Amino acid sequence: MGRKTVGMISSYPGLTQCGWLWHQTPYPFGAWGNIEMRAQESNPDFMLLYNFLSFPKPPGKSPLWFVNQKRKYRYEQEVESMQAKLRGVPKERIIFLWREPPLEEVLQRTLIHYQKAEQYCGYISGPDDYVPHPDYMPAIWYIGNSFRELNEMNPPEKVKTCSWIVSGVNRAANHAKRLEFLKLLQESDFQFDLYGRNLPDWTCNFGEISNKWYAMAPYYYNLTIENYVDNDWYVSEKLWDALLAWCLPIYYGGPAADKLLPPGSFLRLPSMDEKGLAYIKEVTATPDAWYAAKEAIAEARQIILHKLNLLEWLSNFTANFS
Repeated sequence: MGRKTVGMISSYPGLTQCGWLWHQTPYPFGAWGNIEMRAQESNPDFMLLYNFLSFPKPPGKSPLWFVNQKRKYRYEQEVESMQAKLRGVPKERIIFLWREPPLEEVLQRTLIHYQKAEQYCGYISGPDDYVPHPDYMPAIWYIGNSFRELNEMNPPEKVKTCSWIVSGVNRAANHAKRLEFLKLLQESDFQFDLYGRNLPDWTCNFGEISNKWYAMAPYYYNLTIENYVDNDWYVSEKLWDALLAWCLPIYYGGPAADKLLPPGSFLRLPSMDEKGLAYIKEVTATPDAWYAAKEAIAEARQIILHKLNLLEWLSNFTANFS
């Protein structure tokens, strides 16, 4: 029997191209286990809705009859368009995966996304306790190297101490806290290289990077700061990227990472304040911690590539269907 095909739609820009996720497997055409990842397949066996937001909006009520009719007609058109996007796949084979943190500022919108997804999707999961199936986010990564290269490589040459890749987004309290810590680091005598998009004018940075590899691989350490740390589920690609680049992450995040990765494969930043700054300075003063963690990093990389990989998750999920 041939592999099952998995189609995909997403509200992330650029993720609907036919080759999305093909870099996460050593095999051609997105093959992994019993699946092929075919984002634009016209008649797939399964559908993945990955951070998908564009569900039809129910028409609501208005005291004006003609307004209600207009809204009803528009809703019916949106439902028809949505069904076309799902390409005839049965509901039980449609997967909704959400990968955003349940920040207080957006929680109500997230709950609405889950409610809308229930009309179309048989399996709905995300990294929080509000979703029908709470779970860790299967791993994707933004390191541009091929799977075979990542899987087989030895540690690259390390020539610099520490980097941090971060954006200047400031929409929530957690974002503001992170920017305050960034300001503390930049005003101190701690030397590190900063990369990212839309960073504040007061930062000294190298700008946006198209492939994280180049801003991580030459460094022993990487500051890996999550947007959210307050539940048992959330851990993002920030940690996977750092480890795949053979960095030792100095990690600020929730407890999920401890359950997924081997001890010693990352360090815990105790806090984002003067105490945290002192810890970073102490660790990065020498490369000793990186050398001590090298075997654990190697083990973590294999777990990310083979066990936590989103394609592995999809292959296991589809195996439950005949």
